[in-house]
Amino acid sequence: MRTVLILDGQGGGVGSQLVKLLKPRLTEDCRLLCVGTNVAATAAMLKAGAAQGATGENAVIHNAARADVILGPIGVILANGILGEVSPAMAAAVSGSEAVKILIPSASCGVYVAGVEECRLEEYLRRAADLAAGELGL
Repeated sequence: MRTVLILDGQGGGVGSQLVKLLKPRLTEDCRLLCVGTNVAATAAMLKAGAAQGATGENAVIHNAARADVILGPIGVILANGILGEVSPAMAAAVSGSEAVKILIPSASCGVYVAGVEECRLEEYLRRAADLAAGELGL
């Protein structure tokens, strides 16, 4: 069983859209798990259709180590990212995970990725879902 982990914070808008885009493409050997930095983010991703969800620092650390693919906003790899919702331990767990990481650029984190063209969020999310599906061989 392969595990696809979607991480998000704030209201879970990015994560819930990723769940909606990716869930229909996953095969039975893929488990879609969501982890929020807060309860609102987790609830939004579960409502969008994630199979299971958890919340908080320990949930991020535990599940990042077991995931095959991790998707989320770029702030999930930054200490104090997502307006401080990502602790240094969470960022270290995600960035140090052996999982393939597919990150959504966001200028709101104060990080710009050179070579990434300016797109609408919907386009970044579609591309992230395509990359994840390709990584999983779907």
